[in-house]
Amino acid sequence: MILIERFGVTIMTWKWFFKVIVDYWPMFLRGAGVTLLISIIGTVLGFAIGLIIGVIRTIPLSDNMVKRVILKIVNAILTVYVEVFRGTPMIVQAMVIYYGSLMLFNIDMDRMFAGVFIVSINTGAYMAEIVRGGIISIDKGQFEAAHAIGMNHIQTMLYVVLPQVIRNILPATGNEFVINIKDTSVLNVISVTELFFQTSSITGNVFRFFEPFLVACIIYLIMTLTVTRLLRWLEKKIDGPEHFNVIPGNQMQVARPEDLAKKAGQ
Repeated sequence: MILIERFGVTIMTWKWFFKVIVDYWPMFLRGAGVTLLISIIGTVLGFAIGLIIGVIRTIPLSDNMVKRVILKIVNAILTVYVEVFRGTPMIVQAMVIYYGSLMLFNIDMDRMFAGVFIVSINTGAYMAEIVRGGIISIDKGQFEAAHAIGMNHIQTMLYVVLPQVIRNILPATGNEFVINIKDTSVLNVISVTELFFQTSSITGNVFRFFEPFLVACIIYLIMTLTVTRLLRWLEKKIDGPEHFNVIPGNQMQVARPEDLAKKAGQ
């Protein structure tokens, strides 16, 4: 009897699962679209913010007293920004920024704009530390060589350091993108109509929680897995071929693995 009851519950669950998909797929689709839009824009803007802050925080102190003081003040402000946004939850930041801007400055933000803004500045704080770590990891000899040929700090960053840093931090940047896809769910507290918000609305219509949120879970998983695979493909494209063989004439030619195996056997 218990087995029959459980079997009946399982059948009913799957019926509701497919019914929710058929009846409410436009809402799921809109929510997933908003989630991806906020995540993409927020990650791109956050990456740009982090890149700028990372470069500024690695500028060596000047011998000029005025420049030295200004740089220290700027670094102090940037440090406060990074520590505050890395040390507080995004859901709290959303409440403070969205409702606080209205109460304190009478600024009524559009919810989508507020969502993008919150994700961007939160991501920027994390990316600033990632970029700073990437810059510090570059061998100091490269900085010295660039300065020896007359490059200033900005030129050294643009032409020598940042191309290497961007490649090195690409996995961490992809990880931030995946985190943003999931963390946009907290924006439902300010009524941003992302996937979690839409799913919550569906549960209010059907008075069931498991099936709608199971659908949302699958959609989140599809989005994160797709982004992860695309980023891994991009990493491989940036790395280029795995095997190279130097031939006479100072030219570089790609060697196939089977050719290398033949040479090794000779």
